Amino acid sequence: MEDAPAPEALFSPLIEHAIELSSQWHDGTYRKGVWRDPAFEVPEGEEIQIPVIAHLAAVASIVRRAGWGETTVAAAYLHDAIEDMNRHGQRLRRKQLRDAVGADVARLVVHVSEQKLGDDGQMRPWRARKEDYLDSIRTGRPQAAAVSLADKIHNLWSITQSLKAGEDIFAVLSGDAEAQRWFHEAVLEASTPHDDPRLPPMRERLQTELSRFDAALGDTE
Repeated sequence: MEDAPAPEALFSPLIEHAIELSSQWHDGTYRKGVWRDPAFEVPEGEEIQIPVIAHLAAVASIVRRAGWGETTVAAAYLHDAIEDMNRHGQRLRRKQLRDAVGADVARLVVHVSEQKLGDDGQMRPWRARKEDYLDSIRTGRPQAAAVSLADKIHNLWSITQSLKAGEDIFAVLSGDAEAQRWFHEAVLEASTPHDDPRLPPMRERLQTELSRFDAALGDTE
């Protein structure tokens, strides 16, 4: 029988606030791709979609199960909040996030956020954004590497599930199959400068997802 956690470990107001804020910010936004049939009757004319909060919860779960603390788990829930606009076309400013959940969480979120727009307000090239992101993971804190690995584990798993379901997932993603494989493997490599003992199992799981992705691609050819 496992030891019961201490009562103070059962609830974290910081994580609760992160869940609340991420749910509010991403309300009405959805993932790219669906790989399961609905578990309930969908009204005629409607389609089932996967809310972004499902991805955020999965990433936070991976981070927590890997043994990271509440600051990193909170950052996992919020890791897309700066990078992604809400359904109203607004962007969350760093100061707003810092004021809401504190500097430590906000700093981690910044480390795992792409700078999508250039100084001219236009979308930057995909490869340039990814290269800058990888530099941030290499030089950032181990906690940021953990959030990044968890994010890529779930993203790649989702892509593979879509492929297995026969979805043309690359039609809605910014990068094709080759680019996606490069990026996920590059994240794996970018995490290696950090030697925290909680990271190797996460790297191993991402490597497993890369192998499953390759197999799914082979099945679709």
